[in-house]
Amino acid sequence: MRIAVIGGGPGGLYAAVLLKRLDPRREITVWERNAPDDTFGFGVVLSDETLGGIEHADPAVHRELQKEFVRWDDIDIIHRGRTLTSGGHGFAALGRRRLLEILHRRCEDLGVRLRFRTPAPPAAALAATHDLVIAADGVNSPTREADPEAYGPRITTHRCRYIWLAADFAFDAFRFEIAETEYGAMQLHGYPYAPDASTVIVEMREEVWRAAGFDTGDERESAGRCAEIFADALGGRPLRGNRSAWLAFRTVVNDRWSHGRTVLIGDAAHTAHFSIGSGTKLAVEDALALAACIEERPGLDEALVAYEEERRPVVESTQRAAAASLRWFEELTGCLGQPPRQFAFNLLTRSRRVTHDNLRLRDAAFTDSVEREFGCPPATPPMFTPFRLGRLALRNRVVVSPMDLYSAQEGVPGDFHLVHLGARALGGAGLVMTEMVCVSAQGRITPGCAGLYTAEQAAAWRRITDFVHTRSPGTAIGVQLGHSGRKGSTRLMWEGIDQPLPEGNWPLAAASPLPYRPGVNQVPTALDRTGLAAVREEFTAAARRAAGSGFDLLELHCAHGYLLSGFLSPLTNHRADSYGGGLGNRLRFPLEVFDAVREVWPDDRPMTVRISATDWAAGGTTAEDAIAIARAFTAHGADAIDVSTGQVVPEERPEYGRSYQTPYADRIRNAVGVPVIAVGAISSWDDINSLLLAGRADLCALARPHLYDPHWTLHAAAEQGYAGPGAPWPSPYAAGSRRPPTGRADGVGPRPGAGAVRVTRG
Repeated sequence: MRIAVIGGGPGGLYAAVLLKRLDPRREITVWERNAPDDTFGFGVVLSDETLGGIEHADPAVHRELQKEFVRWDDIDIIHRGRTLTSGGHGFAALGRRRLLEILHRRCEDLGVRLRFRTPAPPAAALAATHDLVIAADGVNSPTREADPEAYGPRITTHRCRYIWLAADFAFDAFRFEIAETEYGAMQLHGYPYAPDASTVIVEMREEVWRAAGFDTGDERESAGRCAEIFADALGGRPLRGNRSAWLAFRTVVNDRWSHGRTVLIGDAAHTAHFSIGSGTKLAVEDALALAACIEERPGLDEALVAYEEERRPVVESTQRAAAASLRWFEELTGCLGQPPRQFAFNLLTRSRRVTHDNLRLRDAAFTDSVEREFGCPPATPPMFTPFRLGRLALRNRVVVSPMDLYSAQEGVPGDFHLVHLGARALGGAGLVMTEMVCVSAQGRITPGCAGLYTAEQAAAWRRITDFVHTRSPGTAIGVQLGHSGRKGSTRLMWEGIDQPLPEGNWPLAAASPLPYRPGVNQVPTALDRTGLAAVREEFTAAARRAAGSGFDLLELHCAHGYLLSGFLSPLTNHRADSYGGGLGNRLRFPLEVFDAVREVWPDDRPMTVRISATDWAAGGTTAEDAIAIARAFTAHGADAIDVSTGQVVPEERPEYGRSYQTPYADRIRNAVGVPVIAVGAISSWDDINSLLLAGRADLCALARPHLYDPHWTLHAAAEQGYAGPGAPWPSPYAAGSRRPPTGRADGVGPRPGAGAVRVTRG
């Protein structure tokens, strides 16, 4: 096999080493346009997981790396003159140049041909004479750019500028320092990579970078200015560059990583923000996986498919974590006012890979101090810390999220609703929410949707709230009021979601005459002033009935593309009157409805609003819009904002992942100063504790986990060893408050030697 490697970075070199070591008959050539001792950047951080893979694949390289590593455990976070340290993290780093020297020597020992100062021929030309072309040619990959249709690249440029510099001394820890300058916030990321050297990355928002004049300075001037700004961190010592330039980070995603005989690895295939230290790690792990798949599979085509199948889930998970970290630093200003320990905890858990439970294992003393500052009672996890929402006292921070059941008859909730909501109330959540309860028959999503537009419906809801208050005292129950708008008159979810009824459809009304799916869903009527007044009165009448039904909280549904959400989004509101156009006009009708409902809803009961903080579609609601919407509802008396996203237009492209919607809640909470309810793939008690301690949410709403386990909250308490007032077991269930044993607890005993056992046959 003849193999060409384009790019002499760590990923390309290590792929060459592994493939040659696995089969010395392979003829492998690496093209590198720079000289052997040329390199960008300074230090490289590798995880223990990556090092374990290197040790298994090539012990010789691992031995050389072990000689060079600088190791440390602490992270120092410096904010407003205060240093907070968290330990137990375990880092290993070495100089990038030294890493390349080790790989160069290993390539030479194995017989890999290294061609320095030689630009590689195009990948297509190499593929004509080689069996395999490995494109390790970086974030600006000429291979990828030469054939975009083959790889399907999607590249996003982000909002911060950063520069790689170095200091000629070693930091004691991984250091994050925030400088609040007259131009705005700037941050330093620093770590040692040699006994006498550290990498220093300085980062700031684009507008701060320009205001500070960094856009006009050269490398020397930039290094000097950064050294002045972070003089305390550096002890007055200088910074130096290495062909260092201010860059805007680019996230690279490719639909496909291979084409014919050519395969992308490392930054050519994918990038992840430097704040989680993953660039070299991903490239080396790509090389490990690619070499293994080529060795294990009978043909190249199968090997390249297997390589991508193995690596893509890992890379996508890393990119999600990196994106969360990147956004956190982009939005850093909103967190600066947090209490010191909360700020430090927020920074440490920003990527969602480090969590409350994980951090407790690393540094219990630090985590305890964060909990004390947060206000956790002794021996109480954050999620079981009480919270007051308006005048409503909640015994814990868990919310059963609204979940459409599509099981009502003529809008009347029945036994299924009683059992469903009653079971979740008995299950320990602080607040249980109904599904979206429709304010009129025309405002239903499906024929199975529950309502509050008749006295019979109100009486049926009263039966449910009475059960909750009587059988699960201390649990609050809330109602979510809404109107389907253009998304109504459809089948039950399991019969065809968003599909119109085969017969018996009712007319729809919306902000504008735009069907949800053109050619599938009916065209709604745009509400005129008479229609707007009628809908407003329907919400008001439903709110009166909700109060009489005994609900403790009312939430106005202004999300997910339903009627009020349809007014808020520019994608669904094309009106030319005073209810359309700019955001102020688009807010007008939802605020009118809110005011009308607030007027009839009892003063001692809180009112919240659910919004879609982004439409996940071009031209839709922006992050700035979401903050303005939240601020407007708060000014009109909302006690909290329930921050969801999307479901406004069918062409949306959500960035799914664990807790993927919580950054929007975090941003609104910090910008507006209003309590927020976070939702969206929050699935573990560890996630809840992490989000609360970091100050990203005040309450956490979970849906699917409560479908899987109605007693999810009580089980979360048991798993954390908590038995306090935040999660009391109902008396009839008290005997089950400990996890049942699953089998014998004793392990297998010691074994005698092989010669000590005699087997008798006969």
